[in-house]
Parts: sequence; C-alpha cells; structure tokens
Amino acid sequence: MQLKFELGQVVMTPGAMEAIGLSEIAQSVRRHASGDWGELCEADRQENDLSLWQGFRLLSAYTSKDGVRFWIITEADRAVTTVLLPEEY
Repeated sequence: MQLKFELGQVVMTPGAMEAIGLSEIAQSVRRHASGDWGELCEADRQENDLSLWQGFRLLSAYTSKDGVRFWIITEADRAVTTVLLPEEY
C-alpha cells in the first residue's frame, strides 16, 4: 500500500481508543494515508482529492467491525493525524 502523504504524529482520543481496537485503528490509518477515504460521499471524496493536491486538511470516515463510526483527520500542515469519534469533534 503506497502512502500518498505524511501523517505526522498520529494521536487518538480516549473515546476512540476505548471503542476501537488498536489493530483496527492502525489498519484504518494506513487506508487513510493511501487515499482510501472510507465511507465518504462522492463530493467529500473529491474534496479530499483536491485537498491532497492543494495541501489542505484531509478527512476519512470508517466504521469498526463493532459498528462504531470514527473519523481520521490529517491537518493541512501534515504535522498531526487524529483518530476520533464524530461526537468528540
């Protein structure tokens, strides 16, 4: 799996750590970094593709095997990538 951008420091919220296993988080972070934006609508996918090219913030959305929805956000400067639950935003 080829990475399309730098992740910076990868961090996660306490809620995400508790609700999602570390192996699932790691797998999803790899998907995010390879440009697999997960469960986004087509307009949001296109926005991410533009943001990747322009150097803006990137967002992916996934659902864990236990049905927990979570987001992965990489900041525009690529210094930090955060794994969080939508309600923690």
